Amino acid sequence: MIFNSNNRACLPVMMLITGMLFHLTGCQKSNSKGDVAPSIDLTLLGGAGTVFDKTSGAFSREPKGFPKELSRQFFRGRAFFRDPWVTAPASTKARDGLGPHFNARSCEACHLEDGRGRPPLSLNEPMTSLLFRISVPGETETGGPAPVPNYGGQIQNFAVLPLKAEAFPYVNYEIISGSFADGETYELRKPTYGFKSLAFGPLPEDVMISPRVAPAMIGLGLLEAIDESDILDLADPNDENGDGISGRVNRVWDVESQSYKIGRFGWKANQPNIRQQTAGAFLGDIGITSSMFPQENCPGGLSDCTLAVSGGSPELLDVILDDVTLYSLSLAVPAQRHSDDPAVQNGYQVFVDIGCESCHRSTWRTGVNEASSFFSEQTIHPFTDLLLHDMGEDLADNRPDFTATGREWRTAPLWGLGLQETVNGHLNLMHDGRARGFSEAILWHGGEGEESKQRFKELDTVKRQELIRFLESL
Repeated sequence: MIFNSNNRACLPVMMLITGMLFHLTGCQKSNSKGDVAPSIDLTLLGGAGTVFDKTSGAFSREPKGFPKELSRQFFRGRAFFRDPWVTAPASTKARDGLGPHFNARSCEACHLEDGRGRPPLSLNEPMTSLLFRISVPGETETGGPAPVPNYGGQIQNFAVLPLKAEAFPYVNYEIISGSFADGETYELRKPTYGFKSLAFGPLPEDVMISPRVAPAMIGLGLLEAIDESDILDLADPNDENGDGISGRVNRVWDVESQSYKIGRFGWKANQPNIRQQTAGAFLGDIGITSSMFPQENCPGGLSDCTLAVSGGSPELLDVILDDVTLYSLSLAVPAQRHSDDPAVQNGYQVFVDIGCESCHRSTWRTGVNEASSFFSEQTIHPFTDLLLHDMGEDLADNRPDFTATGREWRTAPLWGLGLQETVNGHLNLMHDGRARGFSEAILWHGGEGEESKQRFKELDTVKRQELIRFLESL
């Protein structure tokens, strides 16, 4: 079964421009909108806990000044984040219960070095850090996407013996050529997805499919610490200020509080907090049940659960969930580099001039965090508004997710993206990794990002290079 951007069951792509930040020393040029690059120091992207690390381990550091009692829990969480889970029964009782179906054996397998995943490099490479959310029209009783009969809400391309994997996804690319206003040419990759060896019958004709690459893990606790009221104040669903940007919040179901909350994590802001995101990933990606999600994922029916031995009820102890959640919340943000480079400084002004900061908001102040004072009252520079935006038909996946439409995506944070190639060995960007660098990511923008994209295309070579230089410094 093949899905492309020309039919309803298809998966166009969303792309969220790859990110930026830096130390600005006083640039005061205005643009056609009258915007001026702010004269503030953005070096400490992650507040007081920012780390100065530009090595391949830059995304795996605990924050500067992290308390010792939290540090011990941080490293316990890292162990469970990185070590593989095994099938039950096993001597490692705390790590057994893998499957029945799964996408990876560990969190680290998708978030290598706590960084970003990528699509496979060839048709023969299994998909590990790119997965596929699926649903059919309608919604669950709490408003989430309706699962696909026999397959659930996610395609899992591995299974424990003697079970069969649900399917084997693959991707092909169509090359789209274009040119900038100055005549320089570019190429974009438009993905087409398909599935081989569907174990439980064909997918429905009205199936909706959304590819999701694993995002980087840094700075999540700081984003969670932003006051909900501040996010609501920034939202402008009806574009009342007339700037062409209509940011909306997603309203999602919080399992533990049994209430609707603002979503702020995931490509469509479909998770309210990192604890629920973590428990959901354990179940959906690794097949590990928890007190939050105690039901095994058995798309093939009860026989799946009968043939795959459980690792306990639940398989993930609450104390381990606590440790992995703390680890995920606490990964430090690396500082911006080369702040004194004039090209970097000019590139930030270009970023402002073409309107990128309308969605990629540079600065927030976190609120008072009851769980940890370490994340409280920090000035941070994630370059996101945490809101949903219509990114146009080319990037639409046509798959609603709670109140997010099939054309909307959350603004991706931009901090740390300049180190992605160092940490993960690639520069694949956007939600499905189709872009092969900063320029391609910008060129995929549409909808509310269309004007900024057109301004980018009209820049001369020097300004484009300065913008890219700025992005590389993050």
